[in-house]
Amino acid sequence: MSKMRTFYWSVRRELWENPALWVAPLAIEAVVLFGYLVSSHTLPRAVANAAAGIKAAKGHATLDTPFAVAAAAAMMISFFVAVFYALGALHNERRDRSLLFWKSLPVSDLTVVASKAVIPLVVQPAIIVVIVFATQLLMLLWATIVLALSGSDLGYYYGHIHLPMIWLMLPYGLVVNALWDAPFYGWLILVSAWARRATFVWAIGPWLALMAFEWMSFQTFHVRDLLGSRLFGGFQLAFTIDGKTTIETLSQVTPMRWLGNPGLWIGLVVGLACFALCVRLRRRNDPI
Repeated sequence: MSKMRTFYWSVRRELWENPALWVAPLAIEAVVLFGYLVSSHTLPRAVANAAAGIKAAKGHATLDTPFAVAAAAAMMISFFVAVFYALGALHNERRDRSLLFWKSLPVSDLTVVASKAVIPLVVQPAIIVVIVFATQLLMLLWATIVLALSGSDLGYYYGHIHLPMIWLMLPYGLVVNALWDAPFYGWLILVSAWARRATFVWAIGPWLALMAFEWMSFQTFHVRDLLGSRLFGGFQLAFTIDGKTTIETLSQVTPMRWLGNPGLWIGLVVGLACFALCVRLRRRNDPI
């Protein structure tokens, strides 16, 4: 069996053993879709008000807000699923002693670690794109039916939901998030390979201790700011949204500022170092 085929089946194994990777975003999108169906009776009035130049009150949904919410909800739930997946990626097989079985197969430790690393960085974002696109298409179809039956202006509605831009920016945003968060997931999988128990505590405990020490010693928050920028700073570099919830023009996209930031490349090097350590640890690991 070729290395690529072995890698392919290793990735499929991860999906079989962790159905939450696709069930959780599918469930949250079902909730969003149901809420949209229930609230769709207000859509004709919203379109009429927008066409008449009546702006929605501050904090109220605009025409494209439901589509943005569908994308944001899936991305949010996928983040939490990815965190718990990474924390159990190499720890679970040591805890349930299945490590002995998998090590008896002709699959290298590098292949196993790589298959686990691509799940939060590549596979899960691809799943999110498919689920979100399908959900938004269903929302668009339902909105078309509701507006057509009510005699509303469909042309105005299609021109103000910015759906093509959302479809273009969602994959871009997921790529930004995956590359920028590579050291974060590398750290979580490294903890999973090293810790014998309480992986969540070991993953966040040292950082909390550093923040507490810094605040008590210097009354500063540099560690907190570093973690915040590592988790969410990629979006601030890749987009200029000016307080808006959706991207409406390509001028709000700044890929060169993101690609030219040293933090991106330093983070990738740190992430690769973490994954390399995971390979060494798995080679030496025994069941817990």
